[in-house]
Amino acid sequence: MKKDSVEDLKKYQEKNSDPHTSLYQESLAVHRRLGGVLEVASKVRLQTIHDLSIAYTPGVAEPCRKIIEDPELVYLYTLKRNTIAVVTDGSAVLGLGNIGPYAALPVMEGKAIIFKEFAGIDAFPVCLDTQETEEVIKTVKHLAPAFGGINLEDISAPRCFEIEDRLREELDLPVMHDDQHGTAIVVFAGLLNALKIVNKKLNELQIVISGLGAAGVAIFRFLIRAGADPARILACDSKGLLYEGRESDMNPVKEEIARLTNPGKLKGGLENAFLNADVFIGVSVGDIVSEEMIRSMAKDAIVMAMANPVPEIMPDAAKRAGARIVATGRSDFPNQLNNCLSFPGVFKGALNTCARKITPEMEMAAAYALAEVVTISELSEDNIIPDPLDRRVVPAVAKAVASASLESCVARKSHEDNA
Repeated sequence: MKKDSVEDLKKYQEKNSDPHTSLYQESLAVHRRLGGVLEVASKVRLQTIHDLSIAYTPGVAEPCRKIIEDPELVYLYTLKRNTIAVVTDGSAVLGLGNIGPYAALPVMEGKAIIFKEFAGIDAFPVCLDTQETEEVIKTVKHLAPAFGGINLEDISAPRCFEIEDRLREELDLPVMHDDQHGTAIVVFAGLLNALKIVNKKLNELQIVISGLGAAGVAIFRFLIRAGADPARILACDSKGLLYEGRESDMNPVKEEIARLTNPGKLKGGLENAFLNADVFIGVSVGDIVSEEMIRSMAKDAIVMAMANPVPEIMPDAAKRAGARIVATGRSDFPNQLNNCLSFPGVFKGALNTCARKITPEMEMAAAYALAEVVTISELSEDNIIPDPLDRRVVPAVAKAVASASLESCVARKSHEDNA
C-alpha cells in the first residue's frame, strides 16, 4: 500500500472508530468468517457425465458456433446479458481515500451483492492494480466481452471523468461511474420531492454545492440538464468558492463550472454562499456548516448534507437552525440519499434491453421514476426518498430506464426468438 494510502486510512480510523466500533467489529468478523461476502454459483448441476457434456465439452461447442455466426447472440447464450463488472482502481474509496485495489475489494464485493439482492444481476469485483488513466481504460476494454455493463466505482476525480467519457465512447455497452451518476440521480429524485413540499420551482432555486469531486460535478451537470439556472448556483471546493478566473486548484472541469456559475464572482469560503440560498447540497467533508449558515438561508430551506459518516451539519442542528427538509447519506436519519437506490435499477433497465449505452435520458428517467415511488400520501418532510430496502424501487427505475433506452435508440434487438 502506498504511503499516502496508509496515512489516509489511519486518519479515517482515528476520526471514525469510536462512534461505530461495534459495527466495524461485527463487519470484520463476518468478512473473516465467510472469507468475503461474495461467491459464484452454478445455474446447472453436474451430477452425471451427460450434465458435464451439456454444460462443457462437447455440447458447449454449439453455442460457440452460433455466436461465431452472429456475435450478438452472446446476449442469448451466455451470462453477458445479466452480468456487470464492478471496476475500481482503489483511488477514492468511501471516506478512506486512496487505499489501493486490495483494500478496495471488500467494498466491491458489497456492491456486487447489492446488485444480486436487489436486481438479480450477477456482478464481479474487478480491482485494478494501476491508477494510470490509459491503463485503466485499456484493461476495461480488454475485459468488456464477458460483461453486459461496466460499473465504475471509487475512482478519483478528475481522472474518473476522462475514464468514463472514453469508455462510454469506445465501448458498445453501458458504462456508468456510480459515484457520479448514481449519486446525482438519487439527489435529484430527493430534490424533486422536496420541492413538492416547499412549493418552489427548480429554475428559481438558489443552490449551493459543497464538494467538486465526482459526485459534486455530476450533481451540478444533472441539475443544469434538468432545468436549474447555473447563474443561481454557487459551487465550493476545499479552496473556497469557484469563480471564473480563480487560479488555485483548478482543472478543466472546474473551469467549465466556473464559467457557468457565480456571475458576481463572489469569493471566500463556503460561509459566504449561504445568504438566501434555497438548497444546500453537500458532498464534501463533515462539520463544515454551522447553524448560523443555515439561518442565513431562505425560508423553507432544503439541506442535503451527505458527507459520510459525519455530515456537513447534523440533521438536528440544521432543523434547529430553520431548515425545512434535511437529508443525509446515513441510515440512522430520515431521508437517506443512498446510491443503492439508483444503480441496481439503472443497470437492470439497461440490461433488460441489452442497451449499448447509458444515456442522459435514461439517467433522467431513473430520477423521476425513483421520486415517484414515494406516493403523495407517503410524502412528508421526513420521507422524500424511498428506503434503500424498498422493493418497489428497482422495478420502477428499471422500467423507466428500459423505456428511455428504446426512445434513445440504444437498445439492441432481443434475440429470444432466435433460439
